[in-house]
Amino acid sequence: MRKASCVMVASWALIGWAALLAWPAEAAVAEAPAAKAADVKDQALYDPEADPAEQLAAAIEEATASGRRIILEVGGNWCIWCHHLHDFMADHDGIRKLWDESFVTVNVNVSPENRNETFLGAYPEIPGYPHLFVLAPDGTLLHSQNTGDLERGESYSRASMLDFISQWAPPDLGR
Repeated sequence: MRKASCVMVASWALIGWAALLAWPAEAAVAEAPAAKAADVKDQALYDPEADPAEQLAAAIEEATASGRRIILEVGGNWCIWCHHLHDFMADHDGIRKLWDESFVTVNVNVSPENRNETFLGAYPEIPGYPHLFVLAPDGTLLHSQNTGDLERGESYSRASMLDFISQWAPPDLGR
């Protein structure tokens, strides 16, 4: 029985190496995690004291000048999936680069300290967090995105995130 187990382990090892060698080199490079200066979970991602109306006004100016769209990322420091989203972006430099080239991001806090109900009352109901609102450079709502649709396992799907960016990035950015 022991000899059969060793043969089976060796077979699986060969299959694993064959799969690794068949993997495109550019895919391996694109998926290499970025070095993080600090663990994202230790960072405050959302500021309960920030005024989202002021942040949106600044984002409109920046988006208008740069030709990008605006993402309102609604969530809170208490939200594990908000941290998963930030971890995902930190681990996928290529996706983060496309995101930053396409969007001006405003993090809107929702927490017991500040629910930002007045500001968020202008937008559709949010089914869960984090939630993304895609806005035109002038602040007009284009899309409401449930991030649950972008998840895979305990993180986010690379393919779904790229599809989202591709669908909602401004068409005239020359990509």
